[in-house]
Amino acid sequence: MADELIWKSAWELGELYRSRELSPVEVVDAVLDRMDRVQPALNIMVTETADQARADARAAEKRFAAGDDLPLLYGVPMTVKDLADTSGVRTTYGCVAFADHVPDSDNIGWERLKAQGVILLGKTTTPEFGLLGVTESKLTGSTSTPWRPGYNAGGSSGGAAAAVVSGVGPIAWGSDGGGSIRVPSSLCGAVGIKPSIGRVPYADCEDGDSTDGPIARTVLDAAMVLEATNGHDPRDRFSVQKDARNYIEAALAPGDLTGVRVAACCHLGQSVLDPHVRRLFGKALEDMRAAGAVVEEVEIALPDTEEFFTHINGHSYQQYAEELEAAGVELWPMIKEVSKRARDVTARQVNDANHAGKTAIYNAFRAAMTGADVMVTPTTAVPAFPHGGESGPSGIVDGIAVEALGHLCHLTTEPPSHAGLPAISVPGGFTPEGLPIGLQFIGGLWADADVISVAARYQRATDWHTRHPVL
Repeated sequence: MADELIWKSAWELGELYRSRELSPVEVVDAVLDRMDRVQPALNIMVTETADQARADARAAEKRFAAGDDLPLLYGVPMTVKDLADTSGVRTTYGCVAFADHVPDSDNIGWERLKAQGVILLGKTTTPEFGLLGVTESKLTGSTSTPWRPGYNAGGSSGGAAAAVVSGVGPIAWGSDGGGSIRVPSSLCGAVGIKPSIGRVPYADCEDGDSTDGPIARTVLDAAMVLEATNGHDPRDRFSVQKDARNYIEAALAPGDLTGVRVAACCHLGQSVLDPHVRRLFGKALEDMRAAGAVVEEVEIALPDTEEFFTHINGHSYQQYAEELEAAGVELWPMIKEVSKRARDVTARQVNDANHAGKTAIYNAFRAAMTGADVMVTPTTAVPAFPHGGESGPSGIVDGIAVEALGHLCHLTTEPPSHAGLPAISVPGGFTPEGLPIGLQFIGGLWADADVISVAARYQRATDWHTRHPVL
């Protein structure tokens, strides 16, 4: 019975709680047991909150028994990425300098989820301040994809995605600046949403490219979390009013993909793509056409992702490097390298990238998506790869020597972030080695509900999300 409970969706749990067929106590006990079983192999948790979770589950059980009218997510267990502040619960930001840090306030998204009555299972692994593209931390070590322990989960929300896919809660809270929700969702086989700029507020937000967002096993569950967390908060100058469209309704909208216009691009202007990813992407396009979609393959001209990343983030990495060194934290070579490259970046290049550059990326997407409802791309250029430091090992991809496989993870997820667009990664197949790959659906600005609706219809036409790793 416990193994059945850990795979129930948040939506299913809500229905079973209300019908009194299931208690939050049973569910929390099952997922906490699962956490203990998979933690040694995957390394997904930084801080567990088992005692409080069981207490919250008992309180939820009483409220359901009393017939109280409760929010949809009430009593659903979940994890929170260790970059998000959780009042009274240790939050390390993946850094040894904050190993004992306990914040006294909540991240806004978590504040809203807590008000919905979700049950916190604990905080999930992340690299130091989310600065790496893989989930590797000097505080917690390496986090693995549930499909092959020893292979990377991606980053920086790697622990969150691996937790969901391995059965440790149906939903998780993550964050995404250039792919940190979507990349681990792809490498772990989860659903991850990066909402439009400003949809989910973050206190004192300084960077409109970055956002919090949900990770789940189904589009519907992710939509439930985003519905509960989107909307304006005065603490975030980028935040916008709550979307007039309901994301749960968008995910539940009946029908297949008939009439949906899809602009497809297998590389998003980048130069390297794993042959298995290319083949599975082509198969996914066939599945979309079979489900009624009108798919047109398009081209798009975008700047080199790594160079653009250095221009907009290089000086920030320099600052982080100085602060970490001052705190006595040993720097990853990748952080040193980005900081070194940034020394040659001029003020003019930084200004151009952050203003004209981002506008050019936005306009490139707008042009490529003319006449289309969504764009679809592979989420990552490669499937999961073995652990190998802060950027993964070197390798040969489609005949091209790659210095670090981790550098390929964010090639297709960075550009939509710089354009402020909504994007969602959903499972799109498995390689012959049994590793998942993700499909990235990208929408127009503020068209979050459209992206959710199309992704949900695609997911209903496939069975990739119904597969579970054996651990």
